[in-house]
Amino acid sequence: MSAEQVSSLCEQLVKAVTVIMDPASTQRYRLEALKFCEEFKEKCPICVPCGLKLAEKTQTAIVRHFGLQILEHVVKYRWNNMPRLEKVYLKNNVMGLISSGTQSILEEESHIKDVLSRIVVEMIKREWPQHWPDMLKELDTLSKQGETQTELVMFILLRLAEDVVTFQTLPTQRRRDIQQTLTQNMEKIFSFLLTTLQQNVNKYRRMVGAPQEQEALTTPQKTDLAQQPKAQANCRVGIAALNTLAGYIDWVALSHITADNCKLLEMLCLLLNEPELQIGAAECLLIAVSRKGKLEDRKPLMVLFGDVAMHYILSAAQTADGEGLVEKHYVFLKRLCQVLCALGSQLCALLGSDSEVETPTNFGKYLDSFLAFTTHPSQFLRSSTQITWGALFRHEVLSRDPLLLAMIPKYLRASMTNLVKVGFPSKTDSPSCEYSRFDFDSDEDFNAFFNSFRAQQGEVMRMACRLDPRTGFQMAGEWLKYQLTAPVDTGPMNSKTGEGLCSIFSPSFVQWDAMTFFSESVISQMFRTLDKDEIPVNDGIDLLQLVLNFETKDPLILSCVLTNVSALFPFVTYRPEYLPQVLSKLFASVTFEVVEESKAPRTRAVKNVRRHACSSIIKMCRDYPQLVLPNFEMLYNHVKQLLSNELLLTQMEKCALMEALVLISNQFKDYERQKAFLEELMAPVAGLWLSAEMQRVLSDPEAFISYVGADNKIADPVVEDPSGLNRSRISFCVYTILGVVKRARWPAAMEEAKAGGFLVGYLPSGSPIYRNPCTEQVLKLFDNLLALIRTHNNLYMPEMVAKLGETFAKALDMLEVEKNAILGLPQPLLELYDSPVYKTVLERMQGFFCTLYDNCFHILGNAGPSMQQDFYTVEGLAAQLISSAFINLNNIPDYRLRPMLRVFVKPMVLSCPPEYYETLVCPMLGPLFTYLHMRLSQKWEVINQRSMLCEDDAADDNPESQEMLEEQLVRLLTREVMDLITVCCVAKRGAEHNSSVAVDGDDDEAMATDVTPPASAELTELGKCLMKQEDVCTALMITAYASLSWKDTLSCQRTTTQLCWPLLKQVLPGNLLPDAVSWFFTSVLKGLQIHGQHDGCMAALVHLAFQIYEALRPRYAELKVVMEQIPDIQRDSLEQFDSKLLNPTLQKVADKRRKDHFKRLITGCIGKPLGEQFRKEVHIRNLPSLFKKVKPSLETDVLETNEDGEDLTVLFEP
Repeated sequence: MSAEQVSSLCEQLVKAVTVIMDPASTQRYRLEALKFCEEFKEKCPICVPCGLKLAEKTQTAIVRHFGLQILEHVVKYRWNNMPRLEKVYLKNNVMGLISSGTQSILEEESHIKDVLSRIVVEMIKREWPQHWPDMLKELDTLSKQGETQTELVMFILLRLAEDVVTFQTLPTQRRRDIQQTLTQNMEKIFSFLLTTLQQNVNKYRRMVGAPQEQEALTTPQKTDLAQQPKAQANCRVGIAALNTLAGYIDWVALSHITADNCKLLEMLCLLLNEPELQIGAAECLLIAVSRKGKLEDRKPLMVLFGDVAMHYILSAAQTADGEGLVEKHYVFLKRLCQVLCALGSQLCALLGSDSEVETPTNFGKYLDSFLAFTTHPSQFLRSSTQITWGALFRHEVLSRDPLLLAMIPKYLRASMTNLVKVGFPSKTDSPSCEYSRFDFDSDEDFNAFFNSFRAQQGEVMRMACRLDPRTGFQMAGEWLKYQLTAPVDTGPMNSKTGEGLCSIFSPSFVQWDAMTFFSESVISQMFRTLDKDEIPVNDGIDLLQLVLNFETKDPLILSCVLTNVSALFPFVTYRPEYLPQVLSKLFASVTFEVVEESKAPRTRAVKNVRRHACSSIIKMCRDYPQLVLPNFEMLYNHVKQLLSNELLLTQMEKCALMEALVLISNQFKDYERQKAFLEELMAPVAGLWLSAEMQRVLSDPEAFISYVGADNKIADPVVEDPSGLNRSRISFCVYTILGVVKRARWPAAMEEAKAGGFLVGYLPSGSPIYRNPCTEQVLKLFDNLLALIRTHNNLYMPEMVAKLGETFAKALDMLEVEKNAILGLPQPLLELYDSPVYKTVLERMQGFFCTLYDNCFHILGNAGPSMQQDFYTVEGLAAQLISSAFINLNNIPDYRLRPMLRVFVKPMVLSCPPEYYETLVCPMLGPLFTYLHMRLSQKWEVINQRSMLCEDDAADDNPESQEMLEEQLVRLLTREVMDLITVCCVAKRGAEHNSSVAVDGDDDEAMATDVTPPASAELTELGKCLMKQEDVCTALMITAYASLSWKDTLSCQRTTTQLCWPLLKQVLPGNLLPDAVSWFFTSVLKGLQIHGQHDGCMAALVHLAFQIYEALRPRYAELKVVMEQIPDIQRDSLEQFDSKLLNPTLQKVADKRRKDHFKRLITGCIGKPLGEQFRKEVHIRNLPSLFKKVKPSLETDVLETNEDGEDLTVLFEP
């Protein structure tokens, strides 16, 4: 084609590219230009000459880039149809561009270098080694021309390794050919990379001045100005060589990394002190030191503990840190820290009882440098070291090393600083803040990080204290004494709770908080580690007395004090006479107020203290009931006194104290005595709950709305709340019933239970049957509880919602906090403690309805485990539950249905003995599962339609977040339902093994077999019982298989791996209708269409489809009809698969081979991610196998017979 044509086309293309890139172009103009360029790439026969012309050095960078893109497009999409000579022409010209067609290394744009290296790699992927055996020689020759070419060669080698090994973006056979050839030539490649690095670094150093003269690095005047660009060029090549090495070190044989006495590692250590190259060197070092593999091969890595390597690593760290906070140096420090962590891991792996590796002589030096990172101002660096400290403290050999043991006090001292929560990016009150601004986007971000960092530190501190319990305890004691005497510093911000009180950012509180966490971790570990007679009881009791005598009016500090009381409480087991003091301290805090008799709503900080005191009492009674038992009367009188004043405590606090009493009463170990006590304790509740008024209120929705005050219109929603007391009475009753059901129990030892009168007989299996002392009391109140549940469910009927007062129109809605939690929005930090718990009476009403609903179902969920056969044999229980808990479900919102399934249905079913399945569980679950399937199907249909329409619906004031919330709720409800079905039907054994997610799904070899359910996923007795009933069986099967195409990946994966096959296997022996079989199979394929883009789901669904086809195809020819409808299915391949499957005489092919074949058949219905759906397919042809000997043939013959050059042995002559 003539030169004029090429020139005129190129002119048009230059104009088009200019229009595309010009910010001032109109959209229409730009689209036209874009279309012209794309059509040119797709259709024009003279792409190669045009691309080469546009890529000339004289053009602008944008035009050159476009020219090179054209050439890349040609290689990717047209290579298979190009004549041989055109391929040779293109290849020679591209190599020419590298040789002399680019600007010098410092001037050339990086995107030009990138696209040029991509073109070469695309050719290599198609032709090397079979048709281009001298490729490596050619690259070597190019690199001898100068820095510019060497850098490009580095880019090519790196890109090749990434495509072939890291991302594996080419067909299996080609990948194997190339990777094998790379491996065969690795010694050459590695020595080439190392030599390039060494030569360029040496030249660079000579020009800049030797690094020993540290000033020379910072004062480049010594360098001749003419030499400076040369030095820069060598430096650039050095960086490129390091980046390329990083792409290879990860996967090459370890022997290449450790060859020549670890020359590579030595060079990398040297380069750590070279400011321009240190990050690349640290990156390579990190990859090398993190290598896994045979321990034998990894031993040479210990050279890094030698004097020279340690010296370089430490001096580099000191220099980088000494420069202050500069981003580049900070990034380098992070890398170095990772290197030290990885070194520690290697040491722990290599140093074992059976290994010849000795503890390195520089282990002490290593620990010192590691501690330096643990005490660095950056919170991120501190946290990076924790896992390695844990590994060292746990290690069988190192944990006995005197050097490590000597480190423990220093580590704990560092932890005392590190536990203090400072370093918020928005503040300036600590050196850490500056670093946090690099690492965290917001205070919330930092807060989430710090909380997990602190938990991790707690674990490591406990490990350290296992090795040296006394030191930790001593430090905790000193710090506690110091805090108790230190003056309170509230800092610049005052708390809204009251004048002169701490906020969560106050200096005093952050210190108290850290000290409390420290002492808790350390003391609990000491009790676990030391023998009874070694415990320092006197010191512990002294500390406890100091804490008990400490008085504060600050709720945040008081909360810390209470934690310290709990942490020191085990000492009381040695000196029981201190128990009354502890109890009075806790009881005083139960009624804590900042200002006595205040009418203002309590802030969360105050509420937390009271709640904290209650839970401390419960914990004490739960963990040390024998200790508290002698003081039972004192405790009981204390509680009675508090309960006598209706307004003193919230309902939750009252019930917590009653729970504590019930826990102690379990120690009576006497059925009659416990029963009498519970009767007395619950008498006020029974009186209230069974009164005629309450009976009326609980059984009539309208009366209920009026009684709790939800039909009022209130003028001042903050102060006024006339029906508050009525609500609290209902809450009190429900809380108490729950507390008693949850806590009242018979003795754990069978002999004691028998002696105390709890044993009433034995089951046929021989297991004992016990009775619970609370049964009589609770069952007396049961009818009204069911009435309340029925009423509550009926409140959601439209006619009842209409009766809510103006102030309370949204009383049945979710609380904002719940919404934020579901949408994953973080809470503002300060508000958590300083704001009142409920700001308005509407929020209070929402809180009341929400808690009441949950607690009623908690009672039902706990009733089974608690009262056992006495509960399950209640007259007509199934019918009663169906007419209360499951009434009006259509109007119940998703956020109420979820907790019902989780806290009532699931525990009740799980604790139900098999003898009640037929009478109780099946009649309940049958209709429930049928209903849930219908409900979820409708919800998902709405969501699917919505995503298809994406209509603008501005009905709500915030429709997007409302839709998101609804959709997320449907997702969560779906998971809840599928979890319930799985728990009911499938034995848990199968669920443990398949948590691992599949690996990359594009690779045929990596067909993830690890998500397949183990053969032992059998149905439970309950599952079999449910599957016997036709309607329940249908509902379960349809829900399980329909859920595969609902847009929730997590639910799909769990259901596929745990539920679908066991259910289907159960019905296989029966006569399934052909339509049903087709529907199950189609459902799995639909699931693949929707979830195929997620590797884990894809592997599990492919396995399930394969199981169904193999098991059912012999009986149902309909499945083949379904298969034939899959897009792009190869009919002959299907016939082949079928004939093997149907012919039992043929020898079975290996399972994996059959599955791979099946996967290839159904590829047409496996969904792809959006980014890949419209991507043009790249086809890379396989070359003659490297492993079979090809008959030599005359070149002329080949040329004549083979236009497309597919079988040429040598295509590219150097």
